[in-house]
Amino acid sequence: MRRWFAVRGGEWGFAVVGLPVAVAGGVYALAVLYAGTLLSLTVLGLPFLVAALRGARGLGALHRRLVGRLLGERVEAPAALPRPAGFVARGRVVLADPVAWRTLLYLVLRLPLGVLGFAVAVALPLACGWLTGFPLWRRALEAGPHAVDRLDVVCVPLGPALLAAVPWAVRALSAANRGLARLLLGPARTQRRVRELETARATLLAENTDRLRRLERDLHDGTQARLVALAITLSLADDALAPAPHPDLGRLRALVDRARGQTDETIAELRRLTRGINPPVLDGGLAEALPALTATSPVPVAVRLDLPERPDPAVERALYFCAAELLTNVAKHSGARAAELTARTAGGRVRLTVRDDGRGGAAAGTGTGLSGLAGRLAAVDGVLRIDSPPGGPTVITAELPVRL
Repeated sequence: MRRWFAVRGGEWGFAVVGLPVAVAGGVYALAVLYAGTLLSLTVLGLPFLVAALRGARGLGALHRRLVGRLLGERVEAPAALPRPAGFVARGRVVLADPVAWRTLLYLVLRLPLGVLGFAVAVALPLACGWLTGFPLWRRALEAGPHAVDRLDVVCVPLGPALLAAVPWAVRALSAANRGLARLLLGPARTQRRVRELETARATLLAENTDRLRRLERDLHDGTQARLVALAITLSLADDALAPAPHPDLGRLRALVDRARGQTDETIAELRRLTRGINPPVLDGGLAEALPALTATSPVPVAVRLDLPERPDPAVERALYFCAAELLTNVAKHSGARAAELTARTAGGRVRLTVRDDGRGGAAAGTGTGLSGLAGRLAAVDGVLRIDSPPGGPTVITAELPVRL
């Protein structure tokens, strides 16, 4: 019952304050379409549309702020229009702007939603009060005795019944307004995709640059130093083999043993450095790599695989490193006692899910590396979904195409 009657103050405010804004925007959009149609055959038609579409972009920004402030729905602002040289080129860009045309459509559709929202939030409660007290109003306004009739019997319970439906109606209309804003006020799908790819590319370039710097530092400080030590040991061994009446075989044996140990350490160091570039375990595919990865986890992990089709190598690499990152988070941050890793392919998509019974509360940007992981997945057309309520359980799903 408490959830049924719970309505946020912002939703009431949006229904009341949004009416004049919706009316103004709807009148603007209808006037633009009407006047633009009339002026389309004249010289003033195109300049009028250019100015009107620029104004529509400004009204879209106002509605985005209103939806974000009152309804709590953050709608991403579209990219700014390019500014080519010349008035004709700029006008052509404005006329071909999908954001402005979609904003005009939003303003037209927002008008009936705004009127309906105001009616539900303000007019309907007043009408419910009038219905509940209808027998009293009727007898106060009309002289003479009045018997209780069917109208009195229907109006008295109908008022509270309709009043009880007001919170649900306000929430439903708020959800409709959120969905409409997400659909029409944000960037176009192609613009959003371009922005996601640009962000993913920048993330990958930054990560690859850091990785190359770490690799260079490790090669310089570790492997190169080991090779220099090996060269010195071999030089000492060469000196021990110099012509002499009685060479020191014990010293020579010790130098050879030292050179052998330094060679083994250098080989192990190179294997460690190259393992992060392309894990050899992926040569057998995810069906072999994922069980081997979970076997090294300090938290017991149940593995369920359904991979009849092997993805592209880039997708396999992304999923492998995603699974490694998620299992590391489970061990470090979740406090879980058990986890489950599931991977399956269906409908041309491969889905990796990691579930744990830990404390929950995982989110991107909280020091768990999930933001960077989402960016790396976006570079191969993948998405990362996080479901981690406080108290758990945590379910994180990575979904990518099988073929790029």
